[in-house]
Amino acid sequence: MMELIKSCDRGHADHGWLKSFHSFSFAEYYNPRRMGFGPLRVINEDRIAPGTGFGTHGHRDMEIISYVLDGELAHKDSMGNGQAGGAHAGVIKPGDVQRMSAGTGVMHSEFNNAKGQNTHFLQIWIQPNQLGVKPGYEQRHYSEADKRGRLALVASGDAAEGAVAIHADAQLYAGLFDGAESADLPLAAGRLAYVHLVRGSATVNGQQLKAGDALQMSEQASVKIEQGEQAELLVFDLAP
Repeated sequence: MMELIKSCDRGHADHGWLKSFHSFSFAEYYNPRRMGFGPLRVINEDRIAPGTGFGTHGHRDMEIISYVLDGELAHKDSMGNGQAGGAHAGVIKPGDVQRMSAGTGVMHSEFNNAKGQNTHFLQIWIQPNQLGVKPGYEQRHYSEADKRGRLALVASGDAAEGAVAIHADAQLYAGLFDGAESADLPLAAGRLAYVHLVRGSATVNGQQLKAGDALQMSEQASVKIEQGEQAELLVFDLAP
């Protein structure tokens, strides 16, 4: 089974300071057919105006991944990250992948402190396979070379290949494809796959995708990416 979800069919919210597209039901956007896919619960494509952001708020029992495309995102949390003496500076820039495990509960804020530039990023929520874990934070940078013409593992339940570790039966890959560059990611029997095209265009399992489009798949042997034109995409390998 393959289902193409067009960018224009996503939910949309314009709060002035924040412009957001919702791939799945979120906040005031509700679509009973789009409540998630496997453990993947949220993909929000957000653009935050300079000097604005999300004030301090809380999360529990969710694996939250931020993937910055343009600008930068300043993060502070109740674990001390982004604060004096904290383990991490908490500034997320293009190429960075940030993971926050909310677990038993965490408070955090996210702001665009870059002057004169919108921050464009993806906020991803994945439901954990363990509840009540100790909250955690991790951040890693992936260069263009890391992702050029291949799918780089950036988040995984077993932290393979140095990926950020999530408490979920899921793997997240990121890749950049142009011209003759291609990739073929095998899928184990029974696994689900979800491809989100961040920008550009590409053909995935014979389906042409443009920026903001997604392809939802089950009962497929692999995810095949080809014919990219300045394409950047994310591929999720998910438990059913």
